[in-house]
Amino acid sequence: MTKTFAALLAVATGAVLLAGSAAAQGSIRLTGAGATFPYPIYSKWMLEYHTQHPNVEINYQSIGSGGGIRQFTDHTVDFGASDGPMTDVQIQAVNGNVLHIPTVLGADVPTYNIPGVTQQLRFTGDVLAGIFLGQITKWNDSRITGINPGIPLPDQDIVVVHRSDGSGTTYIWTDYLTKVSPDWAQRVGKGTSVNWPVGLGGQGNPGVASTVKQTPGAIGYVELIYAVQNHIDYGLVRNKAGNYIQASLESATRAAAGAVATLDPNTDFRISITDPDGAQAYPIASFTWLLIPKEMSDATKARTLLEFVWWATHDGQQYNEGLSYARLPEPVVRLEEQRLKSVTVNGKPVLPANYGRGQRGR
Repeated sequence: MTKTFAALLAVATGAVLLAGSAAAQGSIRLTGAGATFPYPIYSKWMLEYHTQHPNVEINYQSIGSGGGIRQFTDHTVDFGASDGPMTDVQIQAVNGNVLHIPTVLGADVPTYNIPGVTQQLRFTGDVLAGIFLGQITKWNDSRITGINPGIPLPDQDIVVVHRSDGSGTTYIWTDYLTKVSPDWAQRVGKGTSVNWPVGLGGQGNPGVASTVKQTPGAIGYVELIYAVQNHIDYGLVRNKAGNYIQASLESATRAAAGAVATLDPNTDFRISITDPDGAQAYPIASFTWLLIPKEMSDATKARTLLEFVWWATHDGQQYNEGLSYARLPEPVVRLEEQRLKSVTVNGKPVLPANYGRGQRGR
């Protein structure tokens, strides 16, 4: 098996293993698990980083944010990944030993499969909530046709598709619906896992994308890159300003602008940017986070992990646009540098105070 084929096989199975000789002198292995939302960019980063640092092996299992938080809490991985920040209760379970490090900005999009419909649909928060609550059951419902004049929508049942696993993508989606629909907030609420009123479950973003693509009449939600890569239609969403916005790098960045401008220097980065202000801001966007211990026991692993995360949040950002993720805003990167330099082993900082000075990354 060639190295190229092995890398492609890893991507296809939802895991990245940067293969190097485990027996090689100085070989360092890191393990992580969690969100599928950022998996395409994480796999790209890890492969690129391995090319530059052949002795570093990073195994990342794309199992969903809930699984990532669980494995991080159980200390079975060196780092976790989640699109939904850990709750206060979850943080207490690890005795506060966690940093949330934003890595990219992404967008959830409503994907659909309506045979014969070629024009891009428009959605409002109320309509999306109504569909996922099971209150809007036909594609030609007046609440859908009323915001899509001139598009002939069929008298076809709507098949709702949602995540079956604990999911940060679900957290982003339900966080948005909770903000825009009082009915949704009262009946369902937000979380990485919720009690869905209706629908079919799919495992991970790939599972939801595949189910929507194979099911006429279906609607689901996935991270933008999964809709793009699977050639599935996805809709415009009306934002707080009343404009129907296409999910894009620019509109996701605009969603973060207001929150970033008011970030407290001591922020733990657990911020929501759904339903933001801004005329051109996409309303269902979010940061996604790596979960890293504040205090670690293995100095070699700690240094290796922090150097990789530093690289990913600096030089690694150049790969974001090609996979439909937006770069981190510069003020966020500057604050992250402080957090990464605060990580300790036996009470001593892992990275020197002058680490990264005069450069974007390593």
